[in-house]
Amino acid sequence: QVQLVESGGGLVQAGGSLRLSCAASGRTFYGMSWFRQAPGKEREIAAAISWSGADTYYADSVKGRFTISRDNVKNSMYLQMNSLKPEDTAVYYCAGSSRTTYVRRTISDFDYWGQGTQVTVSS
Repeated sequence: QVQLVESGGGLVQAGGSLRLSCAASGRTFYGMSWFRQAPGKEREIAAAISWSGADTYYADSVKGRFTISRDNVKNSMYLQMNSLKPEDTAVYYCAGSSRTTYVRRTISDFDYWGQGTQVTVSS
């Protein structure tokens, strides 16, 4: 069974940190990313990483605060989130591509999705 399972979400005060994890199983995922969706808003990309981990992409809103990484031996991906702001509150989704090893940024580039983990940042 092919699965992406997120963990690590929760409630944190502004300025705090969280580390999200995405555990993949059932197949190899090449390009991977973290998307997020706030209430009443469209799903948007937060960060993306290539298969090798050498190339990354960050949305301007998280650049300098979030760090994406992966461990292909463990078949896992991570998102270290520092200096969190109330506007970071959203459901965070792990996404994986079976088609490309490069950094990808759009929803249609990913064919596997996790169920999401809630991140809430209080002011």
